[in-house]
Amino acid sequence: MNVDIGNALASVASPGVSRESLERLDEQVAVAHERIEEGMANEEHGYEALNLPQRTDPDEIRATVEPVADAEILITVGIGGSSLGAATITNALDSDTETVFLDNVDPEWVSSHLERLPLENAAINVVSRSGKTAETLANFLVVREAFESAGVDWTERTIVTTGDSGPLRDLAERHGLPSLMVPDGVPGRFSALSAVGMVAASVCGHDLEALLAGAAAERETLTGSLFDCPAYAYGATTYALDQRGAGVNAVMPYAESLETSAEWFAQLWAESLGKDDLGQTPVRALGVTDQHSQLQLYRAGPRDKLVTFVTTGERPDRSIPATDVDELAYLGDATLGELLEAEFEATEASLAAAGRPNVRVELEAVDEYELGGLLYGLEAACVLAGELYGVNTFEQPAVEWAKKATRGLLGGGEFEEADAVAEKTELRVER
Repeated sequence: MNVDIGNALASVASPGVSRESLERLDEQVAVAHERIEEGMANEEHGYEALNLPQRTDPDEIRATVEPVADAEILITVGIGGSSLGAATITNALDSDTETVFLDNVDPEWVSSHLERLPLENAAINVVSRSGKTAETLANFLVVREAFESAGVDWTERTIVTTGDSGPLRDLAERHGLPSLMVPDGVPGRFSALSAVGMVAASVCGHDLEALLAGAAAERETLTGSLFDCPAYAYGATTYALDQRGAGVNAVMPYAESLETSAEWFAQLWAESLGKDDLGQTPVRALGVTDQHSQLQLYRAGPRDKLVTFVTTGERPDRSIPATDVDELAYLGDATLGELLEAEFEATEASLAAAGRPNVRVELEAVDEYELGGLLYGLEAACVLAGELYGVNTFEQPAVEWAKKATRGLLGGGEFEEADAVAEKTELRVER
């Protein structure tokens, strides 16, 4: 992963960061890096995520998923960090295995998936650290029932990834289900490079060693200076721009296969940094699609946005057929890849010309090695940003509040958070 922050400099954009400000900020980065390295060395909660390239055992993952390695369809049941990392990897890479991620409890949506899938060719990958996540357990029960109705023994087609105790761990032991551990000290949104994210990759036949090698290479770049480390350059620049008014970060991959990476990033950034009235709001976009739906705002709207482009080098290409329409003749000498690259460069330049800050995150290709580096690099950037903000990057108390309210509303216990639902203020406008 390489990062170009040139279009975020004050000489180009407003808001922007001067080179002198970056050099002063670099002193804070050095201090933050010492804290991060201390946390990693002591295997502290959260910081332990940055040790995953060394901790994760790809052989153990492959051996555990062997009973379902022949699956033509893999249904992953999880939500948030238990789903988005795996989806980012598998959606980015080609495979003969179809992947379905049940990360919502919309009944019509869930039912439509289960009704169209030939479940005799499917396997279940259920992921929850606590084994108590309401949405995950509800969907798992629905999927299990669907397998039974289709005459498929779900106990022979299920992989469990969970903590060392809880309902899912009990279920795995009772039925002898193949299972893996959610690593200790690693919040879900930082767990893509563990079994949480890599079970699906393994079933799909992807190169787990290359994913971890890419992450490990990014780990080697973590030094005490943002000028020597792409991850820290990104984390420090986004923090500095937020402090100067760019409170929105629109992440725009220029590859359809990386669209899910923007969803993964949105959770990572929002849940980690949104505390104490601080944090940058992530927005998901896709090049070139959202040039035609969002760029007007980014170029001419309020000066409160940073656009993060994610670009790739090598990619399959396709020629554009020649045409006898004079106005379109130039397209016949080009390829779709060349058009995509031109669209990106034009969009990037248009923002710079309007003085709007943007950053380029570059991958050499969309493959396992580069994906591992991207996931690790953005996680490290997030951890650094959290240190600079002075927040606890690894907790999510606002999310826990809603979880308790949900359980209370469904009769899962007495929670004062559930009582607050009835206190909603209404001002209804009805037809």
